[in-house]
Amino acid sequence: MTETNSGGGWVRSWGASPQAAHDGIGSLDEYPPLADVTLRQVVRVSGGGRRVRVRFTNEFGTAPLSIGAARVGLAVPGGGVQPGSEHVLTFSGAAAVTVPAGAPVLSDPVDLVLPALAKLSISLYLPGRVETCTCHDPALETGWMIPGDAVAAPTVPEDAEVLPVRALISAVELLTDGPARTIVVLGDSRVDGAGSTSDTNHSWPELLAERLAERGVAARYVSNQGISGNRMLNDGIGVAALARFDRDVLATPGLGHVVLSSGGDIAISFAPRDDGSLADFLKMFPGAPVTADDVIAGYRQLAARARERGIRVYATTIPPYGGAETYTPEGERARQTVNEWIRVGGAFDAVLDFDAVWRDPDHPSRIREEFHSGDYLHGSDAGYKALADSVDLSLFD
Repeated sequence: MTETNSGGGWVRSWGASPQAAHDGIGSLDEYPPLADVTLRQVVRVSGGGRRVRVRFTNEFGTAPLSIGAARVGLAVPGGGVQPGSEHVLTFSGAAAVTVPAGAPVLSDPVDLVLPALAKLSISLYLPGRVETCTCHDPALETGWMIPGDAVAAPTVPEDAEVLPVRALISAVELLTDGPARTIVVLGDSRVDGAGSTSDTNHSWPELLAERLAERGVAARYVSNQGISGNRMLNDGIGVAALARFDRDVLATPGLGHVVLSSGGDIAISFAPRDDGSLADFLKMFPGAPVTADDVIAGYRQLAARARERGIRVYATTIPPYGGAETYTPEGERARQTVNEWIRVGGAFDAVLDFDAVWRDPDHPSRIREEFHSGDYLHGSDAGYKALADSVDLSLFD
């Protein structure tokens, strides 16, 4: 029986889109397969709740995944767990579970009151060998690999290694005391938070969650479904947005709003093909180059699929990227064409004009100097804050 109450229900408060390790940006390439190790990871929920369940994932695994033990608790700095907040996670009442290849698994709920923006520690013990790790790359929040079964360890021991990805977890869902809805942001590296300072929660969706919490909008949660290097129309780094939309967006518990923010197709399709330094990078992005019209058609498809579920759908304009390695004048013209359509095409319930927020008034094809991280493509902490601060919070009332 579905567990609800008279005022609330399950809602996603944190998310990270699953991807195959070899489809990521290579953070696990130098590591041996995981085996007889405990992974301890920290996530910051967006909104609060009174019961917690965790979604573990083996969706890109090539063999069954054995989880020997798992726990959650309130995180303290440095990887510790607040005493008295620890809870053993079970799976249909059992302390261990085998997750089939290609599947996720939800833990049983545990009673744990989490306020908005609380940090949750998630530990899982892997007794067997994990050849193919379903992950999210990069993590942007420090996690640890601890030898043996250390799920109950109150602190991270000295022999722990840093875990460079989100490994085998994809969502935290909370049971609320009142009606609640999740805002899902779907996009690429500039949604994911690439360029922001690690361990600070400075992606713009996380900063948007802070604004909502500070305003007291307790009924609005944010799930970041950005993948660095992701595109809308073709696979490459992560499954294409059109292909993962049902899993990462429409299947979200408590889904209320969708924000689409994707510019990877244009940057990759119009990148200079005669630049030898880009050749190896572009090999990660198979598929024929796309046009501005192709991108617009993709946006139309995503908007229509959201509306079929009665979901309000917003879009951001594509910010500038002049000065980045992938920039070309042809790509700039395509970006302007897509942005003009986003603004006036009428496909969305609202438009967030991120291009206007980031562009340099003296060089409109470029990001303002203080808003990029040094590569003329990704945001700095200040740049992502400017995007979050520009969002009209009444759109989510």
